[in-house]
Amino acid sequence: MCMDMNKRKLLARIANNPKSARFQGVVTLLTAFGFHLSRVKGSHHVFVHTQIPELVNLQNVHGRAKA
Repeated sequence: MCMDMNKRKLLARIANNPKSARFQGVVTLLTAFGFHLSRVKGSHHVFVHTQIPELVNLQNVHGRAKA
């Protein structure tokens, strides 16, 4: 799995302060790790990965990912 330097910095920034994570930044990281958007229902965006059985449920609250 190869991530460019900007995505590595984004990952470090989110890991250091997850409560201030921007929704689009988290989506960018999820896609970099091989997740894809499965469905959207209301504010819930559900991401899946072919090799990981768990789902990632992400909510967009005013441009931020809900903690």
